[in-house]
Amino acid sequence: MSLRIVVCVKYVPDATGDRHFADDLTVDRDDVDGLLSELDEYAVEQALQIAEEADDAEITVLTVGPEDAKDALRKALSMGADKAVHVEDDDLHGTDVMGTSLVLAKAIEKTGYDLVICGMASTDGTMGVLPAILAERLNVPQVTLLSEVSVEDGTVKGRRDGDTASEQLEAALPAVVSVTDQSGEARYPSFKGIMAAKKKPVEALELDDLDIDADEVGLEGAWTKVDSAAERPARTAGTIVKDEGEGGKQLAEFLASQKFI
Repeated sequence: MSLRIVVCVKYVPDATGDRHFADDLTVDRDDVDGLLSELDEYAVEQALQIAEEADDAEITVLTVGPEDAKDALRKALSMGADKAVHVEDDDLHGTDVMGTSLVLAKAIEKTGYDLVICGMASTDGTMGVLPAILAERLNVPQVTLLSEVSVEDGTVKGRRDGDTASEQLEAALPAVVSVTDQSGEARYPSFKGIMAAKKKPVEALELDDLDIDADEVGLEGAWTKVDSAAERPARTAGTIVKDEGEGGKQLAEFLASQKFI
């Protein structure tokens, strides 16, 4: 039986861009370019490596987001994933991690799965809790923050590296895992992969397809919200210390005045 792998990926604002909040205090995604979250690329890579070792495997990449989120799916497909699922609905605007986990869980159940792979966090929200919440919603084991992962005889195994020790973990499938940026560099899509991705299927789903009511997601259904936000102050000119014999003293006085020492 084919090993069904689902990789959850996110379309995020480019961290190098000039990001702002919209009037409703959600991230303004119209004024900044988006891309596949770098941390999710590691999840795609590990899925590909697991599939290469398996006798028979199929990789589905799944995202929840606006129309442009298809770009993230195409990147993952060009890396080698087999097919994609895109959940897009106007009522999803402003959805927090709790709502997103609900949508992902419903979509994963509809798609079918043996193993769900996530990145360690998104590069915009950086919460890192979604894999654990997703596992709870699916009622399956979670093995998170892995720097090494493999699947053998219906069991997912991995290594979690801490500050002082490493742990060897395993769980019976089906399961949810997340991988860190130490799990191995993601491959670059080849020209052949990019061209092939254009022909791979991308299934479109809406909330109605998942039996989710609009009031369970979006800003109204969010468990968290931003009350206020302010622009970061403009960077001021630095202080130049000229070393004319007293440079070290002046530097120490400056650091002390800023309470750095």
